[in-house]
Parts: sequence; C-alpha cells; structure tokens
Amino acid sequence: MTLPVRSRPRAVAGWDPFRELDELTQRVNSLWEADLHGDLHGWAPLADVEETDDAYVVEIDLPGVKREDIDIQLTDRQLTVSGEIKEKERTGILRRRTRRVGQFQYSVTLPADVDADEVTAHLDDGVLTVRVAKPEQAKPRRIEISS
Repeated sequence: MTLPVRSRPRAVAGWDPFRELDELTQRVNSLWEADLHGDLHGWAPLADVEETDDAYVVEIDLPGVKREDIDIQLTDRQLTVSGEIKEKERTGILRRRTRRVGQFQYSVTLPADVDADEVTAHLDDGVLTVRVAKPEQAKPRRIEISS
C-alpha cells in the first residue's frame, strides 16, 4: 500500500505570522477585559492584601494614574477602589499597545470587622496603599501569666 505524499505548502507572499499572533493576542486580551455580564466596570489592577496585627494593608498597582482619578470606598468590610487610566495623547502612529487604559475597579472583602474611621491612603511611585485599621477589640493583646 502506498501512502499519499503531501507537498509542502508554499509561503504566502506578505504573510507575517508574528503580526497575526500579535493580532490574536490583542483580540484575546480585549475579550478578557470585556465584562461578559453586560455590566461594564472595566478591569481589575494587580493587588496584594496583607494583614498585620493592627490593620489590613492593600497595595494596588496603578502606574500613571493621578490621585484625582481614583475613588476609594469602604462599606462594612468591602473595600472598593475604582477609577480611570486615561490614554495619553499621541503624536505618532501607535503600532502596539500592551498597557491598559480605561475604567478599572478592584474590590476585596476584608476578613474581619474594620474601623471605618481609621482608613488612610497614599499613592507613591504608581502604587496605591490603603491601610484599614482593625477595631481595638480585634487587635491581639499580650496576656501575662500570673504566678
């Protein structure tokens, strides 16, 4: 029995597989950024949540965001940071974009009660740090052992 011989396909003139891969990556990224539920609230920035003895500390990467473009809200134990990264004005032709722009929102439910009157936030080198204090009764206390 003779097996069929396949000829090697010829390269199509002008075809750039890397350009097509870039276009596919952009399409997949735009699908991930779109809210599939129809409620557009943007994308979520990268963040770390750390618990210390007296507070919860949330660090959120927001490079290029101005203070006035950020909104921070605390409702019960739910911390929500939202805002917008505005696209900068360009003078040339944009050939490739990997930075995110547009509306963003990051929400986290903190694991225990918080002191809503003791919340601080500062933006330094593109990192927003929000510190939410724990109430006094939640802070650990050292108990001395009596003799």
